Amino acid sequence: MPIYEFVCEDCGESFEELVLGSLNDVECPRCKSKRVKKLMSACAFKSGAKFVGSGSSACSGCSGGNCSSCGN
Repeated sequence: MPIYEFVCEDCGESFEELVLGSLNDVECPRCKSKRVKKLMSACAFKSGAKFVGSGSSACSGCSGGNCSSCGN
């Protein structure tokens, strides 16, 4: 079951939603508007003991830039 990121076009609220069916059923948790836009999300996963991400810096848990420095 995918979790998508959305932004409301009426109030600007950013939120995540577990989508079980149609994307047309998603509404803003703040203002209840159905005018929401799906955002592009970065993909990341854990492979064994290493964290693998799609961005330039896969680890955002520290400023070291090397995940072996913080254990993630």
